[in-house]
Amino acid sequence: MKIVLLAIGRLARSPESDLVKTYAERATQAGRSLGLGPVEVVEVESRKPGKAAEAEALRPHLADAPGGHWVIACDEHGAARPSRAFAEEIATLRDRGVRRLVFVIGGADGLDPALLAQANGKLAFGPQTLARAMLAEQVYRAVTILAGSPYHRD
Repeated sequence: MKIVLLAIGRLARSPESDLVKTYAERATQAGRSLGLGPVEVVEVESRKPGKAAEAEALRPHLADAPGGHWVIACDEHGAARPSRAFAEEIATLRDRGVRRLVFVIGGADGLDPALLAQANGKLAFGPQTLARAMLAEQVYRAVTILAGSPYHRD
């Protein structure tokens, strides 16, 4: 199952962008034998300001994949999940035959309500602002949990 981290805005060369890249690469490597990956980071720019314009920039990347896709919106009103529950959710989606899992991160004001309504689920990280790095690390953590790696400790 391909995993996509889809976000509005491009990160400049920074420690955060390095973290995102590193965790996506690690998750791709660790997930191969589990049928997970590659983990891809897709950053898109909106030509106009506002949630509706951002949603239009995101929509082409949310088109159905052959075999199906699942969209989880990162939203402050979503459910926070412990790492093991997050890993189990990813494994369940993989086992149900989902071919593409897309996590969507909106701009500074969040995601458009219409896009949120179309998502299959919502994920919250709390008030933190490094959403891409946190999401990339959580995907890597989930893969290592499923692989039985000691990276995660309860």
